[in-house]
Amino acid sequence: MSKCAVILAGGQANRMGGVDKGRLMLGDQSLIQRVIGRITPQVDAVVLNANGDPGRFDDLGLPVVADSIPDYAGPLAGILAGMDWAAEQGHDWLFSVAADTPSFPLDLVERLSGVDAPAVLAATPDPERGRIPQPTFGRWDVSLRNDLRAALNDGVRKIRQWTLAHGESLVMFDEVDFFNINTPEDLAWAEQHLT
Repeated sequence: MSKCAVILAGGQANRMGGVDKGRLMLGDQSLIQRVIGRITPQVDAVVLNANGDPGRFDDLGLPVVADSIPDYAGPLAGILAGMDWAAEQGHDWLFSVAADTPSFPLDLVERLSGVDAPAVLAATPDPERGRIPQPTFGRWDVSLRNDLRAALNDGVRKIRQWTLAHGESLVMFDEVDFFNINTPEDLAWAEQHLT
């Protein structure tokens, strides 16, 4: 089975002043360079989901797809854009990762592939709730893309609102692997702990 991945970089990054979060530097590499470096060895093809001028990512050497759902509909719209691209390329499965999470596991794809379900999400342990899904890190059955498009057009925006209706499975990982950078304080923490 060929494997492809979408890097979700389509958000507005309001808590970071609207900059492309993936372009923020962490040590000697940008966040998105770190993400590309982690996901590329795990799959056969990678596409970037980003809105606005795709030319600003030319240096990365990746195809860029924008949301087909208007008005920044969130990561589900980015997953749909990735699914549509995957279908055009002849892939049956799509893996998604977030551009602002630079230390996700190097065996993410392998472990998510080990579960037979149409939507498989990474999750981390929580002492009170048992587990916390990391919904932007998942494996998606590309054949569900038209169902997802209809859900988005009906106003669904929460990933788990959609995945729970399709037999979602969770795979447990360590919490630190999914530290995402939303604020300058997060970036400072990552400089101390992730570089």
